[in-house]
Amino acid sequence: MKIAIYSRGIENDQHKDIETFMEELKTYNVEPVFFQDFFNQFYSAVNMRGKYSTFNAAEDLDDSFDFMISLGGDGTLLDTVTFIQDKGIPVLGINYGRLGFLATIGKEDLSSAIKALVDRTYVLDKRTLIHLNADLPLFGNAPFALNEFVIHKKDTSSMIKIHTYLNGEFLNTYWADGLIVATPTGSTGYSLSCNGPVVFPESGNFVITPVAPHNLNIRPIVVPDDNIISFEIESRSDGFLCSMDSRRELVPKEVQIAVKKEDFSFNLVRLNENNFLQTLRNKLSWGLDKRN
Repeated sequence: MKIAIYSRGIENDQHKDIETFMEELKTYNVEPVFFQDFFNQFYSAVNMRGKYSTFNAAEDLDDSFDFMISLGGDGTLLDTVTFIQDKGIPVLGINYGRLGFLATIGKEDLSSAIKALVDRTYVLDKRTLIHLNADLPLFGNAPFALNEFVIHKKDTSSMIKIHTYLNGEFLNTYWADGLIVATPTGSTGYSLSCNGPVVFPESGNFVITPVAPHNLNIRPIVVPDDNIISFEIESRSDGFLCSMDSRRELVPKEVQIAVKKEDFSFNLVRLNENNFLQTLRNKLSWGLDKRN
């Protein structure tokens, strides 16, 4: 079995965790292929035994890879989308971060998680991606995101006007700092922090959530994900910001942009005992009376 390992980085006190991780992989005869920048951070401080190699870019990953493991929080797992692209390689998130709606498996469960991969005793959640179309090349070879697409004013500019259309029909003009179009997966991310609703991963919707709207009667709206959502931007500055998950670009305000459901999906590995309801209860402390 061949597994790609990705992480943004680790702390010095986590080197022991990497050694334990390597031992687990060796136990199951798994060949790890580490992201080069991550590997450079720890290889001199960790006792490396067994066969291993490295990768640098999406082009280095092919159908010989069985899985990718993300070591970190949800932001780290979101990075893997740009490496996996349309290859369909399943991704397992081990949570070295904080909240963890996507990377839900704790590092204390690392051994059982690897065993589940080897024994194929896991569930694959197919998660919707959102795709960006524009009349200017944006985001290179990865114009898609797992969590959300966001239009946002530049840091020093006043609020912007975002004329929004569904399949060419006018929806609304948002006077706001920005606008989020979230996938069901992203409904527990930035959209949630802006009072957007939580929707189930398999719901087949997008959530349109304004960021600091100037009109008090403006609320988030849930729309079917077979809609093409297009935008026209008015701004006092010469441009605005677009982001796809954690990636950001400055865009001239004359650019025409639209988003739609991506043609391919993202395969997120889930252990059998974990599901979305359990994640909600655990991460948001639902059902717990904090008064006691």
